[in-house]
Amino acid sequence: MKSLIDKTEFIEKLESWGASIVRVADTAKLSGIDTEPSDLLSGFHRAVSIAVRLSGPIMNMIDKQPTPLYSSHYCRVNALLDDLAIRATNLLQSNSAQAVPIPASQTLDSEKCTSYISHKAVALAAGIGWQGKSLLIVNPDFGPRVRLTTILTDADIVPDSPIKNRCGKCQQCKDHCPAGAIIGANTTSHYSSRSEAIDLKKCVHQVRDVFGKIPDITPGICGICIKVCPWGNKTKTVEP
Repeated sequence: MKSLIDKTEFIEKLESWGASIVRVADTAKLSGIDTEPSDLLSGFHRAVSIAVRLSGPIMNMIDKQPTPLYSSHYCRVNALLDDLAIRATNLLQSNSAQAVPIPASQTLDSEKCTSYISHKAVALAAGIGWQGKSLLIVNPDFGPRVRLTTILTDADIVPDSPIKNRCGKCQQCKDHCPAGAIIGANTTSHYSSRSEAIDLKKCVHQVRDVFGKIPDITPGICGICIKVCPWGNKTKTVEP
């Protein structure tokens, strides 16, 4: 690895461009996860995880289904994340590092709902948040009200550490899931498989076949478990 860029300056630059949170994962913590291609992480010792916060009022407008405003906001935040990833990649490359920006929201396998790499797995390893019962990353400041992207790099940036799971006994996401897809199981670090936490078929049916047919709604979104999480909605009590 090469010492190429000051971490503090790097993070401050990304924040000035619109990032809400920037953390760095040691890709050794990602060993064994599925990627496309299978050797995607080869040669990259670090993974930069970037989060952009979603609008609180827009999330609070969601009731029993996603809204057109949330759908538009979701797409625009993804576009911002892609822009941030490309700009960060150029910054790293201008300092003699190699870097690969991963699209914020591109599905490669529609059956498994997978992409090049799990942004959530990277964010978990980087300490942006813990893995909630909905499988979403829950940040202590913003809850799950964030969207994520990833940059793989060989730059020698000091990595961050994962943080403790704080979901506790809370079952808000399970209780409000319109598909009944969230099982409500807890984990101290991460689930060994998605099936431990959610029934993926139920979730996919809801977001594609039910919500995806609503006019002006991007297929594949819901937002209800994001909206109801007490960590994102600080007017509610977070149960330890």
